[in-house]
Amino acid sequence: MIVSFVRTETKSCTPLFLESAVFGMGKLMHSGFALLLIALSLAFPSPALSQRKKTPPPPGRPPLLLRTTTRHELRRFPFGGTVTIVGAPAGSITVEGWSRSEVDISADIQLQADTEADLDLLATVNTIVFDEDMNHLRVLTTGTHDKAFMKAVAKKFPKTLLGLPWKIDYRVRVPLSTDLEINGGNGAITLTGVEGNIQISGAESVANINASSGTLSATIAVGKVNLNIPSRSWRGVGADVRLAAGEVTLELPVGFNGDIDAEILRLGEVVDSYGGLESREKPGITPQVMKVRAGSGGAFFRFTVGDGKIYIKKQTADSKP
Repeated sequence: MIVSFVRTETKSCTPLFLESAVFGMGKLMHSGFALLLIALSLAFPSPALSQRKKTPPPPGRPPLLLRTTTRHELRRFPFGGTVTIVGAPAGSITVEGWSRSEVDISADIQLQADTEADLDLLATVNTIVFDEDMNHLRVLTTGTHDKAFMKAVAKKFPKTLLGLPWKIDYRVRVPLSTDLEINGGNGAITLTGVEGNIQISGAESVANINASSGTLSATIAVGKVNLNIPSRSWRGVGADVRLAAGEVTLELPVGFNGDIDAEILRLGEVVDSYGGLESREKPGITPQVMKVRAGSGGAFFRFTVGDGKIYIKKQTADSKP
């Protein structure tokens, strides 16, 4: 049983000491993290790679209070810029492209604690800050999960509050032509209607991606990645999807043109129900490796899974945008 208190806030201000503590934090995201994530996932089978282990409450403990605060921000932002989203250890991230030169951000911040005073204290650190310049907007999550941050801004923070559960669910709209960097924790990632260079990483996630242009790089430790390409030709370089453990599903329209590499590194198989794919180079088509061409070829797509399956399917009516 959880007692729930729900509040709604808009245009709330972030404390200045938080802004300065995380300035430039989004710049730490780079491709090296993706490679490290895969390496750690293959070496350690535990699905909670970046999650702190939470101790279950002792018997007879009263239920935690729950507070949900909705925060909304609207920022003017040019087409062709870059948006970085660093999510919370838990929570979903949904990003949608739209025709306006603005970034619209809504976030549901859910905190749990024993008392209202504890909730107020947690709200000062488990929050969102922004770092922006002319063409780069960074949406950053601060909180008790970040030891360096806590040491810098909250040295005397009560240790009894550090392991309490919390999450942030993001819903973000960006201009159609935008480069994206999404760094998620444990929670769903949904992306649709964005054209640009896109980098996605997550610890444990179901990632649903609907895209047909640009350059896509996605690295997930554990979970599922569903890539739906609505058009017959991809406008841009292509996609590179890596998953340590789980399933990748590629849905293509009839008559699609592109070159596809799909590989299982350890246990699992590649399942082709699309049909009409032709071997492009050795080893061609095997249960664990496929190097094939669809139609007349084109953009290049690489799918790599440590343990699990890769499905290549025809697009269905339900999967169409």
